Amino acid sequence: MVRRRSKDRPARRPGLPPPAPGGALTDSRLTEEGFAPPVAAPGRILLIACGALAREILALRQANGWDHIDLTCLPAILHNHPDRITEAVETAVDAHRARYRTIYVVYADCGTGGRLAAACARLGVEMVAGPHCYSFFEGNARFAAEDEPTAFYLTDFLVRQFDAFVWRPLQLDRHPELRDLYFGNYTKLVYQAQTEDAALTERARACADRLGLNFERRSTGYGDLETTLRDWAGR
Repeated sequence: MVRRRSKDRPARRPGLPPPAPGGALTDSRLTEEGFAPPVAAPGRILLIACGALAREILALRQANGWDHIDLTCLPAILHNHPDRITEAVETAVDAHRARYRTIYVVYADCGTGGRLAAACARLGVEMVAGPHCYSFFEGNARFAAEDEPTAFYLTDFLVRQFDAFVWRPLQLDRHPELRDLYFGNYTKLVYQAQTEDAALTERARACADRLGLNFERRSTGYGDLETTLRDWAGR
C-alpha cells in the first residue's frame, strides 16, 4: 500500500525519462524504453515492473480478468545496470502515486544489494520476493534448493533478446575469444520457459551452443510471479 510522501521530504532527483506511451509493444522497445500506463481511473492498482516481465504480466492480467490493474514498465536493460534500478523505481512511484489507490513493484532484489527493498519499505510499496526473476520463475523455495552456481539462466524474454543483453554488452560480437573468460566457470545454460514454444526452445539451445554450454530446458510457467500477482489482485 502506498503512503503519501511527507511535505518535508526533499523532492527526488530526476531519474530515467518516463516510458513512452502508446506504440507497438516490441521486445526492443521494452528493452530500451519500457512503457507508460494509461490515464488511470480512481481506485485502480498500478504495477511498476521490469520491461522483461511485461508480456508475462499482461498474459496473466488477460487470463484472469484483472481489469482493475494497470501496468507500467521500466526499461528492461536496467537488468544490466542494477545500480540504477532503485532510483528508477523510486522515481516511478513518485510519478504515479497520486493517481492510484495502490502501487506494487514487480522487481525482486535484482542485484541491488537490498537497496530496492529498503526504498520500497520507505515508500510503503510491496515488491516481489526473491533475489531475481530466475528465482521467482522457478519458485523461490525450489530455486534455493537447487543451488546451481555453475548454471547460466535465460527466460523467454532473454532468449529473444540474447544479443542485446548478453552477446553485445560483453563484446562477444567483436571479441569472441572472450567467451571462455566470461563463461569458463559455467557448465550449463538453463532455459526457464514461461511458454511452450518449440521455436523459442531452439533459439535457447542455439544460445547455449554459442556460449559453449550444455543445454537444459525447464518449463517453469510463471512461478511465484503468478502467485504474487494473484494475491495482490485480490486485495
